[in-house]
Amino acid sequence: MINSSSSAVLDRLISHRQGFPALGNKQYFNYGGQGPMAQTTLEAIFQAHQYLQQLGPFSGAANQWVTAEMALTRGAIAAELGTTADTITLTEDVTVGCNIPLWGIPWQAGDHILLSDCEHPGIVATVQEICRRFGAVYSVCPLFKTVNGGDPGAVVTQHLQPNTRLLVISHILWHTGQVLPLQAMVEVCRDRPRPVLTLVDAAQSVGSLPLDLPALGIDFYAFTGHKWWCGPAGLGGLYVRPEAMEYLAPTFIGWRSITTDAAANPTGWKPNGQRFEVATSNYPLLAGLRAAIAYQTDWGAASQRYQRLVDLSQRLWSQLQDLPQIRPLRQTPPNSGLVSFWVLDQGEPSPHWHKRLVDQLETQGIYLRTLQAPNCVRACTHYLTLESEIDELVAAIGAILNQELG
Repeated sequence: MINSSSSAVLDRLISHRQGFPALGNKQYFNYGGQGPMAQTTLEAIFQAHQYLQQLGPFSGAANQWVTAEMALTRGAIAAELGTTADTITLTEDVTVGCNIPLWGIPWQAGDHILLSDCEHPGIVATVQEICRRFGAVYSVCPLFKTVNGGDPGAVVTQHLQPNTRLLVISHILWHTGQVLPLQAMVEVCRDRPRPVLTLVDAAQSVGSLPLDLPALGIDFYAFTGHKWWCGPAGLGGLYVRPEAMEYLAPTFIGWRSITTDAAANPTGWKPNGQRFEVATSNYPLLAGLRAAIAYQTDWGAASQRYQRLVDLSQRLWSQLQDLPQIRPLRQTPPNSGLVSFWVLDQGEPSPHWHKRLVDQLETQGIYLRTLQAPNCVRACTHYLTLESEIDELVAAIGAILNQELG
């Protein structure tokens, strides 16, 4: 493993960062919301648009090009996730990726869905609508409390029911940054009289963690390219474990999901992850995402990038504890790039000050965000982040709060 803070690494990183136009005039800590695109990514998208227009966007040649672009992109994604291209469905984002299995499972009245109390509101709302339509039921297990001690796997085990059909969980919790022990959870879910399927919201893990999805054993893994991969918005994916394919019917149906070769596939669906794709998409984004992944892997392997972003998040977490008006959500060093904290007013978290701090930092060219549940401030460190940016962020927070709160 390289020393992620050596002078040679930092020199190369500074040169590497120059490829990101958005990083030239700001200190950016919002990778968990959306990552900035490198110039090579922007150029790849533009060149793909130009080439498609030259082909005549609806033509035989264009169709061959699109088919090849999708295959190349599935392959690039699969290589980063430790899997094969046939397990990858191209989608627009995490939400679509989650909706495919959520609506594709043939629900029966009384089926139980288990969520954690740390899932995104959009996923919770989808589960609630499924329960309303099909007579299924859901419950919530308390994982937020395990951020500072406790066994998340044991909590999940305690809340599984005999009628549980699906566990919906995040790999990295989007507010606390906790990395969940997915493999242990999957083993518990599978080792039951009625095995429980697992759906993972991977919004914060793809592009930040080194991943081997087959080794994790999860059934469905929904992700996006526009966060930690710093790719274009509007392109993501879904991994489906080959053995779990039989549990899903296509949620959305279009010409990309079907085959007219009845002899080869009597069901009419494509035999792989393509069966969950739909129809016309913004195809030039495919080249953009591949360029984004390639630009990151050119700097270092996934394990090297992860080690650096954790070193940086722990640097930030440690320095924040020296500010009397700040309390990090985590009492132990973070193991992801997400660092959330409360601003204290008279010793208590202050939603008013969370927003005011973020707004004032943005006027200084420093970008963080507030979260609503729990109400707090979140900063994200990437391998692209500089040590000096961490130090300057903490200094800016301290200066604002000392002036305003004393």
